[in-house]
Amino acid sequence: MPIYAFRCEGCGTFDLAREVAAAGASADCPHCGEPARRVFTPPGLVRLTKPVRGLLDLEEKSADVPDVVTQMRGRPMPQAHAHGPTPPWVLAH
Repeated sequence: MPIYAFRCEGCGTFDLAREVAAAGASADCPHCGEPARRVFTPPGLVRLTKPVRGLLDLEEKSADVPDVVTQMRGRPMPQAHAHGPTPPWVLAH
């Protein structure tokens, strides 16, 4: 069930879980009982950790404008055997 933010004029903001069909309706403040209006906030991406948010931003960027790679990065591939490279379906001994 989605969580929506609401703002009471006297008490401030509070979160409320409710069905999507009732998303636009006002809610009563849990502190004073007065009607509160829904506040539109950005998606919950701010609640992600910094590394996860960075990876999501990188993934979104690479969808439209991929980086041009000029150098090989990462670990080198394992050395090939005397009979040539080992196929990926063969287990090592």
